[in-house]
Amino acid sequence: MRLQDHILVPKHEILKEEEVEELLNLLGVKKEQLPKIKASDPIVKEIGAKPGDVIKITRKSLTAGVSIFYRLVVE
Repeated sequence: MRLQDHILVPKHEILKEEEVEELLNLLGVKKEQLPKIKASDPIVKEIGAKPGDVIKITRKSLTAGVSIFYRLVVE
C-alpha cells in the first residue's frame, strides 16, 4: 500500500516551475521563505520530489472544507 492511499495522509503533489513562480508572485515571497519539508520524509520520497521542489499539500478540513499548504523540499 502506498502512503498516499492511507486515509490520514493528505494529497501531496509537486508543483511545476510555472506554478511555483505564480505562487511566489501571489504570496510576495522567495522560494526559501516557504515552510520546509525534508527530502528524507517518506511521502516526499514516494512522490519523487527533490531538494528545491515545491510541494502542494491539500488537506480536508472540517471547518474550512479544504486547506492548501506549500512546502519547499530541503536536504
